[in-house]
Amino acid sequence: MIYELEMEVRDYECDIQGIVNNANYLHYMEHTRHKFIQSIGLSFADLHEQGIDVVVARMNQQYKTPLRPEDVFLSRVYMSKEGLRYIFHQDIVRKSDNKLCLRATVEAVCVINGRLSDSEVLQQAFAEYLK
Repeated sequence: MIYELEMEVRDYECDIQGIVNNANYLHYMEHTRHKFIQSIGLSFADLHEQGIDVVVARMNQQYKTPLRPEDVFLSRVYMSKEGLRYIFHQDIVRKSDNKLCLRATVEAVCVINGRLSDSEVLQQAFAEYLK
């Protein structure tokens, strides 16, 4: 794990079954990735101004244990790289009992001025996390 963020389930994120709606896990994971990016001094807005856009190309989610209202959970991320793809491995774990709720991989690519490419800026920023 290279980054961890604690969050809490809000009532309105749950469906009629009283569990977190699957779409909200996508928000949790994206928020975690964005906070990780900010924690290493990068800004998506600044990257965009430089013509560098990091975009999600593929996601795979495995739902394990449902989260419920007021559950506190830890959203964790670590990274790998395959070719041009940055792969964010993400787990969501309920804090009270350390139960795995979600395991996912999110593949992101870099588009520079409209073309799929590798970014020196990102390579340098992520270097220590890809070892």
